Amino acid sequence: PGPAKTVTQPVGRVLLEVLRDREDDVLRFAHDLRIPPTNNQAERDVRPAKTQQKISGRLRSETATGNRYAIRGYLSTAAKHGTDVISAIRDALLGRPWMPPDPATA
Repeated sequence: PGPAKTVTQPVGRVLLEVLRDREDDVLRFAHDLRIPPTNNQAERDVRPAKTQQKISGRLRSETATGNRYAIRGYLSTAAKHGTDVISAIRDALLGRPWMPPDPATA
C-alpha cells in the first residue's frame, strides 16, 4: 500500500474549533485593555507608505523612501512608549531626540 493520505480540515472548520476551544484567549482583549485586538501592529505601521505607493505608483526615490520609513518608525516607537508624537518631532528638530529606554537597564 502507498503512503497514508492526510485529511485537511476546511479553513472555516479550523477557525470554529479555535474559537470554541480557546475562547478565553481569543476574547482576552475584550477584558484586558492592555492587549490589542490584533497582533498586526507592524502592518498598520507600514500601511500609510503602501497607500502612498498605490496613489502615486511609486515612493519617489529610494533615499526618500528610506527616510520616510525611518521617521515613521521613530514616531511609531515613541508613541508605543507613551511619548507624545508632536513632542518627539519637536525635540528631534531641536537636537534632543527621544530615545527608547535601554532594555539592559530596565
